[in-house]
Amino acid sequence: MAKVALLVRLEAKPGKEKEVEDFLRGGLSIVQEEPATTAWFAIRLGPSTFGIFDAFPDEAGRQAHLSGRVAAALMAKAPELLAKPPDIQKVDVLAAKLPG
Repeated sequence: MAKVALLVRLEAKPGKEKEVEDFLRGGLSIVQEEPATTAWFAIRLGPSTFGIFDAFPDEAGRQAHLSGRVAAALMAKAPELLAKPPDIQKVDVLAAKLPG
């Protein structure tokens, strides 16, 4: 059961929207290797606004993800691709419907 999550908002620099989209699509293969990442979504909220929503069974899983490869890659690419630092919010999951 997903109990905690991250809600991340990303604002692409002008002209970098496609690169942000490609970066997010590429992140899927990495998070598939994370056993504690119950759900992971890369989303587009507007022409230059993107987001990530991911859920975990517990705080340990969330922290493992925050110290993982996708988070490291995002922070490394942020100055090049993003207009401002990622807005990362820790949130609680109140209810969820997931496969399995």
